[in-house]
Amino acid sequence: MKLKKRLLLLVVATIAIAAIAARSHAQSPKLYQQLAPAEQTAFVGEQARRIARQTSGRDYQFTTEFEGEIQKAVAAYARRIGNNAGDIPGKGDPRFALERGQTLAPTLIKIFKAHHVSPLIGLYLPFVESEYLNISTPNVMGAVGMFQFLPATGEQYGLKTDERLDVEKSADAAARYIEVGLKRFGGDPMKEALALLAYNRGIPNVEHDVATLVTQQNRACSICALTEQRDKLDKAFRGESVFYVPYFFAAAIVGENPQAFGLSTQPLSSFETK
Repeated sequence: MKLKKRLLLLVVATIAIAAIAARSHAQSPKLYQQLAPAEQTAFVGEQARRIARQTSGRDYQFTTEFEGEIQKAVAAYARRIGNNAGDIPGKGDPRFALERGQTLAPTLIKIFKAHHVSPLIGLYLPFVESEYLNISTPNVMGAVGMFQFLPATGEQYGLKTDERLDVEKSADAAARYIEVGLKRFGGDPMKEALALLAYNRGIPNVEHDVATLVTQQNRACSICALTEQRDKLDKAFRGESVFYVPYFFAAAIVGENPQAFGLSTQPLSSFETK
């Protein structure tokens, strides 16, 4: 009789444990890749605004169209997760880039903070530029390093030719470049986004773009105005620069919410040395 009772209790306990596990599994949040399109849109919009607040200390007034550009970039990163394409920047699994980012995060955060620039910019600017690879082979423009400095720009910010491959010195130069951009666009509610765009396009070019296309009606989101009027800007903007800020926000959304994308790591910003 005692044996039957024990068996019955064991069966009841097993059923209870299975039920709890099933409920836990059912309640666990779905990955971004598993969300319905409307849920993905809501997630990207919420996270983009959160990243903007952390970067600037205030709310950004993104347009629906601009959030759509960010969502396209998030989708591009999400498609690469687990794609078995190795460690190829722009094509391979972003896990490799995030692993490098974890190692570099304490240094990047410290350097950008020293120049009163958001650590998130310090973390995800090199993600967009090189996926944290210290590239020694010049591209068609002659840029090298993790921050992809051109020779003339590097020299302007105190980098000797070979110092563009020095991660700490190039990070310091990049932080100072962004710092200058923040001052030049200081009167704009989207100054951080414009400073990022200027890192890719050059400060004088972005100043010209803003003067040409940003009005009182669309000034609440100047980066949105430039993006949505890309056809009025030059080929360099249409072919590359228009994607730069959306990809920055997308990189930050993935890097600050890795588990939402099935990545077993912590947000890059959590690797700050205390």
